[in-house]
Amino acid sequence: MTKFVIDAYAWIEYLEGSSQGYIVKGLLFSNHEILTHAVTMAEVVSRIKRKGFDGEAAFRAIQGLSQIIPADADFCKEVGLIHAQTRAKVPGFGLADAFVLVLARRVGGKIVTGDPHFKSEKGVLFLE
Repeated sequence: MTKFVIDAYAWIEYLEGSSQGYIVKGLLFSNHEILTHAVTMAEVVSRIKRKGFDGEAAFRAIQGLSQIIPADADFCKEVGLIHAQTRAKVPGFGLADAFVLVLARRVGGKIVTGDPHFKSEKGVLFLE
C-alpha cells in the first residue's frame, strides 16, 4: 500500500472538482494510505473560506478522507531546517510546503501536488 501525502494544492483541486481534483479523488477512494499534515488542513480551510466557500465542509472532508498528522517539537525543528535549506534553492518555497516535505520523507510517502515548488523533488505525484 502506497502512502500519499496530500498537499493544499491537491486538496483545493479535489474540493473544487477540477480535472486535477479527479485524479486526487481516485487516490482518496483507493486502498492507499492518505495523510495530511495539520498545517495543510489549516491552509486549505483558509483558502476555501477566502474563496467564499464553506471552510467547515472542507475541514470535514479532509478529516474524513485522510489521517491528520500533528507536529511535535522535533518535527517542527526539522521543518525549520528543511525550509531554510530548500528556500535557498527554491525561491518562494513556503513553510507549509516544508511540513508536507518532511512528513513525506518521514513516512516514505509520495507527495500529491501541482505546486511548482515541488517540481524538482523526488517522490512527487505531480498533477498536470
